[in-house]
Amino acid sequence: MPSITHHRTAGQDHPRTGEIVLGIDTHADTHTGAVLDHHGALLDTHTFPATSLGYQALHAWADTLGRIWRAGIEGSHSYGAALTRHLHTHGIVVIEVNQPDRHDRRRRGKTDTIDAETAARAVLSGRCTALAKTSDGHTERLRLLGLLHR
Repeated sequence: MPSITHHRTAGQDHPRTGEIVLGIDTHADTHTGAVLDHHGALLDTHTFPATSLGYQALHAWADTLGRIWRAGIEGSHSYGAALTRHLHTHGIVVIEVNQPDRHDRRRRGKTDTIDAETAARAVLSGRCTALAKTSDGHTERLRLLGLLHR
């Protein structure tokens, strides 16, 4: 039986060997990251301060584990907005990840590391695919103008 060749398309995009998926649970003071390899094995987790230096440290830490294929951020439009901008600046595709549903949270528990790992798994599985907003386009400019006129 002849083999079937599958060609990659944008919709079938998947990390390759040596590429990692970064999941991040964001909060006001800290961001917790979890890194999965291309097979879904958890490589490491770590918590960083939610500061410019913390974003750099998080990025550097993830880079030691492999080339970042995608980053899934829970709260990319709120607590994770600055981190999202940092990763975009470095050419990393950031995916917006919604909070896990209540049933899943009850079953697995609730910790920052579990939430970060769940965010990475949502990206790796293809369950979450929405690109995070960049906060630097026309909509953001209009929002800022609206704030100035209050």
